Amino acid sequence: MNEFSLIEEFFADCTQKREDVVLAVGDDCALMTVPSGCELAVSMDTLVVGVHFTAEADPAALGHKALAVGLSDLAAMGAEPAWATLALTLPEVDRAWLVEFTQGLSRLARSYGVQLVGGDTTRGPLAVTMQLHGFVPRGKALRRDGARPGDGIYVTGTLGDSGLALRARLEGLPLSQETLCCVEHRLDWPQPRVREALAIRPFAHAAIDISDGLAADLGHILKGSGVGAAVEVEALPLSESLRASVELDQAWALALTAGDDYELCVTVPAKYRDRIRAVLSALDCPCALIGTIEEEPGFRCRRQNGASFIPQQQGYRHF
Repeated sequence: MNEFSLIEEFFADCTQKREDVVLAVGDDCALMTVPSGCELAVSMDTLVVGVHFTAEADPAALGHKALAVGLSDLAAMGAEPAWATLALTLPEVDRAWLVEFTQGLSRLARSYGVQLVGGDTTRGPLAVTMQLHGFVPRGKALRRDGARPGDGIYVTGTLGDSGLALRARLEGLPLSQETLCCVEHRLDWPQPRVREALAIRPFAHAAIDISDGLAADLGHILKGSGVGAAVEVEALPLSESLRASVELDQAWALALTAGDDYELCVTVPAKYRDRIRAVLSALDCPCALIGTIEEEPGFRCRRQNGASFIPQQQGYRHF
Protein backbone atom coordinates (compact mmCIF):
# COMPACT_ATOMS: atom_id res chain seq x y z
CA MET A 1 0.00 0.00 0.00
CA ASN A 2 1.46 3.36 -1.03
CA GLU A 3 0.66 6.80 0.34
CA PHE A 4 -2.07 7.52 -2.18
CA SER A 5 -3.94 4.25 -1.77
CA LEU A 6 -3.71 4.64 2.03
CA ILE A 7 -5.28 8.10 1.83
CA GLU A 8 -7.95 6.93 -0.60
CA GLU A 9 -8.92 3.90 1.49
CA PHE A 10 -8.93 5.40 4.97
CA PHE A 11 -9.29 9.19 4.76
CA ALA A 12 -10.90 10.37 1.52
CA ASP A 13 -14.46 9.78 2.78
CA CYS A 14 -14.10 9.34 6.54
CA THR A 15 -15.97 12.56 7.35
CA GLN A 16 -19.08 14.25 6.01
CA LYS A 17 -19.21 16.48 2.95
CA ARG A 18 -19.68 20.25 3.34
CA GLU A 19 -21.09 22.61 0.74
CA ASP A 20 -18.35 25.18 1.43
CA VAL A 21 -15.64 22.71 0.32
CA VAL A 22 -14.90 23.12 -3.38
CA LEU A 23 -12.06 20.58 -3.58
CA ALA A 24 -10.93 18.27 -0.80
CA VAL A 25 -8.66 15.23 -0.42
CA GLY A 26 -6.78 14.18 -3.56
CA ASP A 27 -5.21 17.31 -5.05
CA ASP A 28 -2.20 19.51 -4.26
CA CYS A 29 -4.36 21.89 -2.25
CA ALA A 30 -7.86 21.92 -0.84
CA LEU A 31 -10.21 24.72 -1.90
CA MET A 32 -12.79 26.11 0.51
CA THR A 33 -15.06 29.14 0.71
CA VAL A 34 -15.13 31.33 3.84
CA PRO A 35 -18.63 32.75 4.54
CA SER A 36 -19.10 36.46 4.04
CA GLY A 37 -18.74 38.50 7.23
CA CYS A 38 -16.67 35.86 8.99
CA GLU A 39 -13.04 35.53 10.04
CA LEU A 40 -11.19 32.23 9.67
CA ALA A 41 -9.92 30.73 12.94
CA VAL A 42 -7.05 28.25 12.52
CA SER A 43 -5.44 25.98 15.12
CA MET A 44 -2.88 23.16 14.93
CA ASP A 45 -1.79 20.54 17.48
CA THR A 46 0.63 17.63 17.40
CA LEU A 47 0.47 14.42 19.47
CA VAL A 48 3.72 12.38 19.57
CA VAL A 49 4.20 8.81 20.79
CA GLY A 50 6.20 8.70 24.01
CA VAL A 51 5.34 12.33 24.79
CA HIS A 52 1.55 12.66 24.63
CA PHE A 53 0.53 8.99 24.49
CA THR A 54 2.04 5.49 24.66
CA ALA A 55 2.51 3.08 21.77
CA GLU A 56 -0.24 0.93 23.33
CA ALA A 57 -2.83 3.73 23.26
CA ASP A 58 -6.27 2.89 21.88
CA PRO A 59 -6.12 4.07 18.24
CA ALA A 60 -9.81 5.08 18.28
CA ALA A 61 -9.20 7.25 21.34
CA LEU A 62 -6.12 8.74 19.66
CA GLY A 63 -8.12 9.64 16.54
CA HIS A 64 -10.79 11.21 18.74
CA LYS A 65 -8.35 13.17 20.90
CA ALA A 66 -6.29 14.43 17.96
CA LEU A 67 -9.42 16.13 16.66
CA ALA A 68 -10.84 17.06 20.06
CA VAL A 69 -7.87 19.20 21.12
CA GLY A 70 -8.21 21.30 17.97
CA LEU A 71 -11.96 21.61 18.40
CA SER A 72 -11.30 22.80 21.94
CA ASP A 73 -9.03 25.55 20.57
CA LEU A 74 -11.80 26.66 18.21
CA ALA A 75 -14.24 26.65 21.13
CA ALA A 76 -11.90 28.91 23.08
CA MET A 77 -12.16 31.47 20.27
CA GLY A 78 -15.93 31.13 19.94
CA ALA A 79 -15.49 29.69 16.44
CA GLU A 80 -17.79 27.24 14.67
CA PRO A 81 -15.82 24.21 13.36
CA ALA A 82 -15.66 23.60 9.62
CA TRP A 83 -12.58 21.86 8.18
CA ALA A 84 -9.62 19.75 9.25
CA THR A 85 -6.31 18.65 7.75
CA LEU A 86 -4.29 15.71 9.03
CA ALA A 87 -0.56 14.94 8.91
CA LEU A 88 -0.04 11.34 10.00
CA THR A 89 3.39 9.79 10.55
CA LEU A 90 3.31 5.98 10.81
CA PRO A 91 6.09 3.46 11.53
CA GLU A 92 4.26 1.01 9.26
CA VAL A 93 0.88 0.50 7.60
CA ASP A 94 -1.34 -1.40 10.04
CA ARG A 95 -4.83 -1.75 8.56
CA ALA A 96 -6.51 -2.73 11.82
CA TRP A 97 -4.94 0.26 13.62
CA LEU A 98 -5.97 2.64 10.81
CA VAL A 99 -9.57 1.38 10.82
CA GLU A 100 -9.92 2.13 14.55
CA PHE A 101 -8.08 5.45 14.31
CA THR A 102 -10.35 6.72 11.52
CA GLN A 103 -13.46 5.49 13.36
CA GLY A 104 -12.56 7.56 16.41
CA LEU A 105 -11.78 10.60 14.28
CA SER A 106 -14.84 10.19 12.07
CA ARG A 107 -17.40 9.90 14.88
CA LEU A 108 -16.30 13.16 16.48
CA ALA A 109 -15.90 14.98 13.15
CA ARG A 110 -19.42 14.09 12.05
CA SER A 111 -20.90 15.19 15.39
CA TYR A 112 -19.49 18.70 14.80
CA GLY A 113 -19.95 18.93 11.03
CA VAL A 114 -16.22 18.84 10.28
CA GLN A 115 -14.86 17.71 6.90
CA LEU A 116 -11.33 16.37 6.49
CA VAL A 117 -10.07 18.28 3.44
CA GLY A 118 -6.41 17.29 3.10
CA GLY A 119 -3.11 16.49 4.77
CA ASP A 120 -0.10 14.25 4.42
CA THR A 121 1.18 10.79 5.37
CA THR A 122 4.77 9.67 5.85
CA ARG A 123 6.87 6.97 7.51
CA GLY A 124 8.49 7.53 10.90
CA PRO A 125 7.78 7.45 14.65
CA LEU A 126 4.03 7.65 15.29
CA ALA A 127 2.83 11.25 15.39
CA VAL A 128 -0.49 12.92 14.62
CA THR A 129 -0.83 16.58 13.61
CA MET A 130 -4.26 18.07 13.00
CA GLN A 131 -5.10 21.54 11.81
CA LEU A 132 -8.62 22.81 12.48
CA HIS A 133 -10.42 25.66 10.73
CA GLY A 134 -13.55 27.42 11.88
CA PHE A 135 -15.63 30.55 11.38
CA VAL A 136 -16.34 33.39 13.75
CA PRO A 137 -18.29 36.57 12.92
CA ARG A 138 -15.90 39.42 12.16
CA GLY A 139 -14.77 41.13 15.37
CA LYS A 140 -16.59 38.66 17.65
CA ALA A 141 -13.81 36.16 18.48
CA LEU A 142 -13.16 35.40 22.14
CA ARG A 143 -9.53 36.48 22.53
CA ARG A 144 -7.08 36.29 25.41
CA ASP A 145 -6.70 40.06 25.53
CA GLY A 146 -10.32 40.90 26.31
CA ALA A 147 -10.52 40.42 30.10
CA ARG A 148 -11.47 43.49 32.14
CA PRO A 149 -11.21 44.27 35.88
CA GLY A 150 -14.42 43.22 37.61
CA ASP A 151 -15.08 40.28 35.27
CA GLY A 152 -16.05 37.04 36.93
CA ILE A 153 -13.83 34.04 36.10
CA TYR A 154 -15.84 30.95 35.21
CA VAL A 155 -14.85 27.39 34.31
CA THR A 156 -17.02 24.68 32.79
CA GLY A 157 -17.22 21.13 34.05
CA THR A 158 -14.75 19.82 36.62
CA LEU A 159 -10.97 20.06 36.76
CA GLY A 160 -8.21 17.63 37.66
CA ASP A 161 -9.65 14.28 36.57
CA SER A 162 -7.28 13.88 33.63
CA GLY A 163 -4.36 14.71 35.88
CA LEU A 164 -5.50 12.04 38.32
CA ALA A 165 -5.68 9.49 35.50
CA LEU A 166 -2.17 10.38 34.37
CA ARG A 167 -0.83 10.03 37.92
CA ALA A 168 -2.46 6.61 38.17
CA ARG A 169 -0.75 5.50 34.95
CA LEU A 170 2.68 6.94 35.61
CA GLU A 171 2.95 6.52 39.38
CA GLY A 172 0.70 3.52 40.02
CA LEU A 173 -1.67 5.57 42.18
CA PRO A 174 -4.21 3.04 43.52
CA LEU A 175 -7.73 3.85 42.40
CA SER A 176 -10.95 1.89 42.42
CA GLN A 177 -11.90 0.39 39.07
CA GLU A 178 -14.93 2.67 38.82
CA THR A 179 -12.87 5.79 39.51
CA LEU A 180 -10.10 4.70 37.13
CA CYS A 181 -12.57 4.13 34.28
CA CYS A 182 -14.17 7.52 34.91
CA VAL A 183 -10.98 9.59 35.00
CA GLU A 184 -9.28 7.69 32.17
CA HIS A 185 -12.28 8.44 29.97
CA ARG A 186 -11.77 12.14 30.69
CA LEU A 187 -8.09 11.82 29.72
CA ASP A 188 -8.50 9.70 26.58
CA TRP A 189 -11.85 10.91 25.25
CA PRO A 190 -12.08 14.66 25.98
CA GLN A 191 -15.28 16.40 24.94
CA PRO A 192 -14.67 19.89 23.51
CA ARG A 193 -17.04 22.61 24.71
CA VAL A 194 -17.90 23.92 21.25
CA ARG A 195 -21.64 24.36 21.69
CA GLU A 196 -21.16 25.98 25.06
CA ALA A 197 -18.64 28.45 23.65
CA LEU A 198 -20.94 29.49 20.82
CA ALA A 199 -23.75 30.05 23.32
CA ILE A 200 -21.71 32.32 25.63
CA ARG A 201 -19.79 34.17 22.91
CA PRO A 202 -22.17 37.17 22.82
CA PHE A 203 -21.47 38.20 26.43
CA ALA A 204 -18.02 36.83 27.38
CA HIS A 205 -14.99 39.14 27.32
CA ALA A 206 -12.18 36.55 27.03
CA ALA A 207 -11.75 32.79 26.91
CA ILE A 208 -9.18 30.00 26.78
CA ASP A 209 -9.38 26.23 26.85
CA ILE A 210 -7.71 24.46 29.77
CA SER A 211 -5.07 22.21 28.21
CA ASP A 212 -1.91 22.98 30.20
CA GLY A 213 -3.55 23.58 33.59
CA LEU A 214 -5.88 26.31 34.84
CA ALA A 215 -3.15 28.43 36.44
CA ALA A 216 -1.01 28.41 33.31
CA ASP A 217 -3.86 28.96 30.87
CA LEU A 218 -5.57 31.66 32.91
CA GLY A 219 -2.12 33.22 33.12
CA HIS A 220 -2.18 33.63 29.32
CA ILE A 221 -5.39 35.65 29.61
CA LEU A 222 -3.90 37.79 32.37
CA LYS A 223 -0.76 38.51 30.35
CA GLY A 224 -2.67 39.22 27.15
CA SER A 225 -5.12 41.52 28.91
CA GLY A 226 -2.64 43.25 31.22
CA VAL A 227 -4.65 42.37 34.33
CA GLY A 228 -4.48 40.11 37.39
CA ALA A 229 -6.78 37.59 39.03
CA ALA A 230 -7.88 36.43 42.45
CA VAL A 231 -9.05 32.80 42.52
CA GLU A 232 -10.74 31.08 45.47
CA VAL A 233 -9.30 27.60 45.76
CA GLU A 234 -12.42 26.22 47.50
CA ALA A 235 -14.49 27.31 44.48
CA LEU A 236 -12.56 25.07 42.06
CA PRO A 237 -15.01 22.48 40.64
CA LEU A 238 -13.83 18.99 41.61
CA SER A 239 -15.46 15.69 40.73
CA GLU A 240 -16.44 13.21 43.45
CA SER A 241 -13.90 10.80 41.93
CA LEU A 242 -11.08 13.28 42.52
CA ARG A 243 -12.23 14.26 46.01
CA ALA A 244 -12.42 10.63 47.08
CA SER A 245 -9.01 9.67 45.67
CA VAL A 246 -6.50 12.20 47.05
CA GLU A 247 -6.12 14.70 49.86
CA LEU A 248 -7.93 17.98 49.26
CA ASP A 249 -4.70 19.97 48.83
CA GLN A 250 -3.59 17.49 46.14
CA ALA A 251 -6.97 17.71 44.43
CA TRP A 252 -6.72 21.50 44.31
CA ALA A 253 -3.18 21.24 42.94
CA LEU A 254 -4.30 18.87 40.18
CA ALA A 255 -7.20 21.17 39.30
CA LEU A 256 -4.83 24.12 39.02
CA THR A 257 -1.88 22.54 37.22
CA ALA A 258 -2.55 19.11 35.69
CA GLY A 259 -4.06 20.10 32.34
CA ASP A 260 -5.70 17.91 29.67
CA ASP A 261 -9.15 18.89 30.98
CA TYR A 262 -10.21 20.75 27.79
CA GLU A 263 -12.79 22.72 29.73
CA LEU A 264 -13.33 26.44 29.11
CA CYS A 265 -12.12 29.29 31.30
CA VAL A 266 -14.00 32.49 30.47
CA THR A 267 -14.22 35.99 31.90
CA VAL A 268 -17.66 37.56 31.96
CA PRO A 269 -18.91 41.00 33.12
CA ALA A 270 -20.73 40.91 36.47
CA LYS A 271 -24.01 41.99 34.85
CA TYR A 272 -24.13 38.67 32.95
CA ARG A 273 -23.69 36.41 36.00
CA ASP A 274 -27.22 35.02 35.81
CA ARG A 275 -27.12 34.85 32.02
CA ILE A 276 -24.05 32.61 31.79
CA ARG A 277 -25.45 30.22 34.37
CA ALA A 278 -28.79 30.02 32.56
CA VAL A 279 -27.25 29.49 29.12
CA LEU A 280 -24.88 26.76 30.28
CA SER A 281 -27.54 25.11 32.40
CA ALA A 282 -29.74 24.85 29.31
CA LEU A 283 -26.91 22.89 27.69
CA ASP A 284 -26.56 20.68 30.77
CA CYS A 285 -23.07 22.07 31.35
CA PRO A 286 -21.87 22.67 34.93
CA CYS A 287 -20.35 26.10 35.51
CA ALA A 288 -18.40 27.48 38.49
CA LEU A 289 -17.52 31.05 39.40
CA ILE A 290 -13.98 30.69 40.76
CA GLY A 291 -12.69 34.26 41.05
CA THR A 292 -12.46 37.80 39.76
CA ILE A 293 -10.28 39.73 37.31
CA GLU A 294 -8.40 42.53 39.09
CA GLU A 295 -6.39 45.54 37.96
CA GLU A 296 -3.23 44.51 39.83
CA PRO A 297 -1.21 42.11 37.62
CA GLY A 298 -0.48 38.58 38.84
CA PHE A 299 -2.26 35.34 39.68
CA ARG A 300 -3.41 35.08 43.31
CA CYS A 301 -4.95 31.86 44.58
CA ARG A 302 -6.40 32.06 48.08
CA ARG A 303 -8.30 30.05 50.63
CA GLN A 304 -11.51 31.41 52.14
CA ASN A 305 -9.56 32.45 55.24
CA GLY A 306 -7.34 34.68 53.11
CA ALA A 307 -4.24 32.47 53.17
CA SER A 308 -2.43 31.95 49.87
CA PHE A 309 -2.50 28.54 48.19
CA ILE A 310 0.60 27.81 46.10
CA PRO A 311 0.72 24.34 44.46
CA GLN A 312 4.06 22.53 44.40
CA GLN A 313 3.93 21.59 40.71
CA GLN A 314 3.45 23.83 37.67
CA GLY A 315 1.39 23.52 34.53
CA TYR A 316 2.46 21.41 31.57
CA ARG A 317 5.46 22.77 29.66
CA HIS A 318 6.05 21.82 26.03
CA PHE A 319 9.84 22.31 26.35
